[in-house]
Amino acid sequence: MARAIVHTELGSPDVLHLVEVPDPVAGPGEVVVRIEAAGVNPIDVKQRAGIRPLPPIVEPRHVGFDGAGVITALGADVTGFGIGDRVAIHDTRGTYATSLAVPVHNIARLLDGVTAAEGAAIGIPAGTAYQCLRSLEVRKGDVLLVHAGSGSVGQAAVQFAALWGATVIATASPARHDQVRALGAIPIAYGDGLLERVRQAAPGGITVALDCAGTDEAIEVSKTVVADHDRIATIVRGPDAAELGIRAFSGGNPVPLTEQELGWRREAVGVTINLIEAGDFQIELGPELPLAEAARAHELIEQHEADGKIVLIP
Repeated sequence: MARAIVHTELGSPDVLHLVEVPDPVAGPGEVVVRIEAAGVNPIDVKQRAGIRPLPPIVEPRHVGFDGAGVITALGADVTGFGIGDRVAIHDTRGTYATSLAVPVHNIARLLDGVTAAEGAAIGIPAGTAYQCLRSLEVRKGDVLLVHAGSGSVGQAAVQFAALWGATVIATASPARHDQVRALGAIPIAYGDGLLERVRQAAPGGITVALDCAGTDEAIEVSKTVVADHDRIATIVRGPDAAELGIRAFSGGNPVPLTEQELGWRREAVGVTINLIEAGDFQIELGPELPLAEAARAHELIEQHEADGKIVLIP
């Protein structure tokens, strides 16, 4: 029997339970992956708590979208992968598990220089950052303001933008400034006086902004310093983005991502793996916890007690 984290009701982290489940079977176009690491993302926490609404729970709900592991079985019509291949999993519910059947279009080959923990930390953070910057047409010569630049999505956005030739200003707590600076951004503290600090850091002006914080301060400062509000986006304030006059990508946005945007999120996984292998992209890993301690992982995210990506190890 495999094991998986599930919940049958919404609520605190205590609703998460480790249970035995039938061993997965690869259907047509699927592979079975023995999970070696599962990435823990804020969306996991929001869905479990009911902050991000989903249809009613009618059977045990599995948790997690990102992971990495080794293929142990192939379904019909699968080509390009073999048993024993190391892969990263993205956009597949249920990665908090020991084994999982995954559609082949939701895996990407892991290169030798990329660990399972790094592979499990790519899907949502790198995919979101990459798609947002592509949608905002960030390019060489831009000056990008990233709110919450020390978070997983923020760090990915900083690195992609810097690699593409943009100047990046990123907000973070002072204790996190060294980390943000090391990734290629000019760090500034959020809080009172943010507008003045942004203007001092970018005397030539800001051309584009990405909000990963969701605060009124982040939105107001972005709207003040970016002339073209079509080049301001949030990944947190989706429900009221239209009213605010800015763009939103997921984050509760009632407008779904386009096929192009979904394609960019998939593309980001392979791009990021290649960049890590080449030494041009870093993933800050945080605590590694046993699968059975998924509730503790959610507590750490809710309490903002951990720096870096939290990973569960089956």
